[in-house]
Amino acid sequence: MRMNPSPTPDSVSLPLAGRRGLILGVANEHSIAWGCAQVARAQGASLVLSCLNEKARSFVQPLADAVQAPLVDCNVETEGDLERLVQAAVDHLGGLDFVIHSIAWAPLAELRGRVIDSSAAGFARAMTVSCHSFAALAKACEPHLSDDAALMTMSYLGADEAIPHYGLMGPVKAALESLVRYLAAELGPQGVRVHAISPGPMPTRAASGLQDFEALMATARAEAPLRRLVTLEEVGALAAFLAGPGGRGMSGQTLFVDAGFHVVR
Repeated sequence: MRMNPSPTPDSVSLPLAGRRGLILGVANEHSIAWGCAQVARAQGASLVLSCLNEKARSFVQPLADAVQAPLVDCNVETEGDLERLVQAAVDHLGGLDFVIHSIAWAPLAELRGRVIDSSAAGFARAMTVSCHSFAALAKACEPHLSDDAALMTMSYLGADEAIPHYGLMGPVKAALESLVRYLAAELGPQGVRVHAISPGPMPTRAASGLQDFEALMATARAEAPLRRLVTLEEVGALAAFLAGPGGRGMSGQTLFVDAGFHVVR
């Protein structure tokens, strides 16, 4: 019987050593994308980060510098931006072992209204930015992915349940989770794994657009089995696990990191 080699100290303490990652959607130090970047870098990964535009850069550049990562502007609604971002990442890193998509947006008026009242244009923009951009990103990355690469995106419990005030983003996230399953099936023969991570409510910039979000966080804190909210670092730790050797036998899943809140809903 062939024995597997014993883990080296580096593989235990730095499980992402030598892994190359692209992380989209850093807005500030409260971003889920930033939590993922911090943990990935601490575990040895080399990174490229993206932010929305020059205005966001003033907040994000110090964070990118802290993890020694180039920072590239990328607006997924601008034709060619995703492709330019991916090419910049590949030019810097030489290839990609994991990609984290942490982008979600809907027009504020649509987000705070009833889904039944949503406009076709607003629904389409929310779907383009928050869902289809993940498919477009996967397509741009596909030629540059290693044979055990991992692609990840961020979802929320509102994809499965009608959460008060989550509105239009519920159907959009449901589509995103379905997209994950199809991408996993299509890219699996190449060894590429695809997942959705579903954090509990967190005080991020994106979440600030939701009505009564403080009440949603209070409910989660009171009712979750662990009686607390999760941290950015805990979301980042799950992403790092999926990007590393521990996640190589998994694909196509939505994984909750929400202090158990989803089991008591």
